[in-house]
Amino acid sequence: MTSTIHQKLQSLAERHEEVGRLLAQPEVLANNGQFRELSREYAQLDPLVTTLQRFRQAEQEREDSAAMLDDPELGSIAAEDLRRLDAELKALDRQLQLQLLPQDPRDQANLYLEIRAGAGGDEAALFAGDLFRMYSRYAENRGWSIEILSDHAGEHGGHKEIVARLEGREAFSRLKFESGVHCVKRVPATESQGRVHTSTATVAVLPELDAIAPVEIAPADIRVDTFRSSGAGGQHVNKTDSAIRITHLPSGIVVECQEERSQHKNRARAMSLLQARLLDEAQHKQTAAQAESRRLQVGSGDRSQRIRTYRYKDNLVTDHRIDLNLHRLPEIMQGALDELIDGLTREYQADELQALAGT
Repeated sequence: MTSTIHQKLQSLAERHEEVGRLLAQPEVLANNGQFRELSREYAQLDPLVTTLQRFRQAEQEREDSAAMLDDPELGSIAAEDLRRLDAELKALDRQLQLQLLPQDPRDQANLYLEIRAGAGGDEAALFAGDLFRMYSRYAENRGWSIEILSDHAGEHGGHKEIVARLEGREAFSRLKFESGVHCVKRVPATESQGRVHTSTATVAVLPELDAIAPVEIAPADIRVDTFRSSGAGGQHVNKTDSAIRITHLPSGIVVECQEERSQHKNRARAMSLLQARLLDEAQHKQTAAQAESRRLQVGSGDRSQRIRTYRYKDNLVTDHRIDLNLHRLPEIMQGALDELIDGLTREYQADELQALAGT
């Protein structure tokens, strides 16, 4: 543990103690807003302080065991304790450093998943469908709910574009590194010569906004159009102009929602999606300069850069950002994404810890 990290831990421990004293003061108890804010801060610091206390306790136990190494009766027991405590201290040190990393307030958010066919014509649309099925299976395995907001089907299957809302615990935290260009190399079903084609699809993962990060949209800055849904939904959907398309005039961003029967619900969903896209665009501009040091962070780096390739002939999935190769393509396409996601998360944490140690 570096001296810089040690100082930050000590500072946070002192802040935890200070907040505890403030929460006991009558004027804070009488102020609901301040009490709620301080209670939240205390709860956020509590796990770190608990880990720090155990770390210090283990350090003292190790010092006591080291002092008994030369004891003829207790030396062997002390040596065993030292091995155990060294392993525990190493794990606690890692845990403390991770707990020091700033929490992304969006990590617990629900998200919008947007998948669009890229280069490759009909095969790209089919690949976009495969990706949507992959993420849908992953969401189902984690107990998340999926709501399709708009869907433009490909002429021979798949999706030219599909937008869905995923709701569940840590949804954005788990999928936030999936944004980018995904590439597939395989023999299309329509290829009579057995030649391998390369196609692409783009994935965008946007956190659903809440009161923490509001985006103001002036009524004069949007144009709202209504139209009839082209998807399934029964006679009611096809007979009424319930689908909504909103154009944000300053940015040119267009969103639509056509899956609900209620025009009011479709409009609310479309406005929420528009807010998410505007926030993502703003964050992209703010973090573009940090693309090299924070290459895995959503919104940083070149959006056109290929992040992952799926090679069917070799049963291989390669994530180019962390040079990870997995010969488990069928399982991954069925939603077994945890190994990929955990690898990206560890790499991101390593980048963040490096930046933390240098501050």
